[in-house]
Amino acid sequence: MIPYFHPPSISLGPLTLEPFGIFVALGILFAAHMLTRHAERDGLDSTALADYAPWGVAAGVVVGHLFHLFAYHPEELAKSPFQIIRVWDGLSSFGGLMGGILAAVVFFKVRKLRFRDYADSFALAVAPGWAIARLGCFAAHDHKGTPSHFFLAVDFPASLGGPRHDLGLYDALFLFAISGLLLLLRNSGKLRGKLLPLLAILYACGRFFFDTLRATDLAYVDARYFGLTPAQYSCFGLIAFGLYGLAKWHAPARKDTPAVGTGGSAQPQVR
Repeated sequence: MIPYFHPPSISLGPLTLEPFGIFVALGILFAAHMLTRHAERDGLDSTALADYAPWGVAAGVVVGHLFHLFAYHPEELAKSPFQIIRVWDGLSSFGGLMGGILAAVVFFKVRKLRFRDYADSFALAVAPGWAIARLGCFAAHDHKGTPSHFFLAVDFPASLGGPRHDLGLYDALFLFAISGLLLLLRNSGKLRGKLLPLLAILYACGRFFFDTLRATDLAYVDARYFGLTPAQYSCFGLIAFGLYGLAKWHAPARKDTPAVGTGGSAQPQVR
């Protein structure tokens, strides 16, 4: 088993950086960087993506917090009426994903851009960025699973429930594996234009299974509705989207003109 550890906070004067926040920030920065990089490789204008990034992050944080509050832990509303605006106090990754999707729908419609042209870039960037952010969940140990002596389980002290699965680690490892698969498919030219639907299906299947391992014997566990977590219900939506995308989406036409980078300079197209 993996020994239990809890990385210390980092104090920078009046600021205190928690490991969870550091990994989430690194994941967002990495995803934003890879998003523009993959778009430029496909001959797409990455300026639009640089403009989208802050809107996507902001919407992800707000919706992620609201989803955490209303779907997972509605009892927190009894703490204070201001709990709704305390966006840093509890986030749901699925809620963050939904927020990012809503922001993308609005943003690309306003910019009159076709989202599907950028879909592969989103898949190749979101998967590893999400994996890095999930390492923050592992560092914080905020997704404890059922008791287990599996070799990847964490040897929590008895005061924290004893040895059990740590789903933040499992989610991160699974997302890194998916990231590698998507990159291999992209480099081989297979499933071009359909990597995002594939990501949706693969992650949904893995996440649905992982949530069957979530703890029910500890305090502050995730809410269940007819035996399923909110994330498991969300997985059905991801699978439906993925199946539709695999069946209906077609590879976008390749661009013959060089992409324009975030700094306005022309970038050579790389096949």
